[in-house]
Amino acid sequence: MRLPMAKAKPDNPDWPGHLSSRATQARDPRLAAFFAAGTLDPSLPIGEAPLVAMDFETTGLDASRHDIVSVGIMPFTLSRIRPADGRYWVLAPRRRLSDESVAYHHITHAEVADAPDFAAIIDELLERLSGRLVVVHYRQLERTFLDAAIRERLGEGLLFPMLDTMSLEARIHRQSWWARLRRWAGRPMASIRLHESRLRYHLPAYTGHHALIDSLATAELVQAQILHHYSWETPVGELWR
Repeated sequence: MRLPMAKAKPDNPDWPGHLSSRATQARDPRLAAFFAAGTLDPSLPIGEAPLVAMDFETTGLDASRHDIVSVGIMPFTLSRIRPADGRYWVLAPRRRLSDESVAYHHITHAEVADAPDFAAIIDELLERLSGRLVVVHYRQLERTFLDAAIRERLGEGLLFPMLDTMSLEARIHRQSWWARLRRWAGRPMASIRLHESRLRYHLPAYTGHHALIDSLATAELVQAQILHHYSWETPVGELWR
């Protein structure tokens, strides 16, 4: 099923204009350099775009009260994933780990005891994200936590376009006419979580809640989504939010 091109929406701003404006306003030179690098041309076909999948594990779901404890990133294109070039960090949260979060992502108190603060990875993280379209599964979490972590360390925020694989699945399994028909008929909604989304494309099951593995899983998922529902010629501006 090929999906029609999406029209511009209020939650899909003029990202090139936003980054250009922030490049002149940012006080921190690292953020100024990141924004000055800009983003991809919205008309660039997704098949030609340099991509990087990103995933966080956190101490909870509220960025105002919880912290990032691990980051995984995986550079790729639609034709190739490069696991050897992936990067993984365990970080020390500024708020204490809860037993619930340890049970969820299995990062223990001992592991974070000598881990660096998020501030220590900002330079490398920005360098590895710069010039690429960042792909995540559930942008509200990654975008909110990254912005909060940067604001806490640098005093100013970091917002840029992301391609959200959960959002792409929602367009198909939550917002399409046949998904609405299923709900009208009393059928349960399809799960758009990462694991269940991958199963629909017959992708292998991975151990979840590890930031590097989940970044790889997200990269594979978007490759499958574009293959089945879009095309390599789809402009990135139709996909990012």
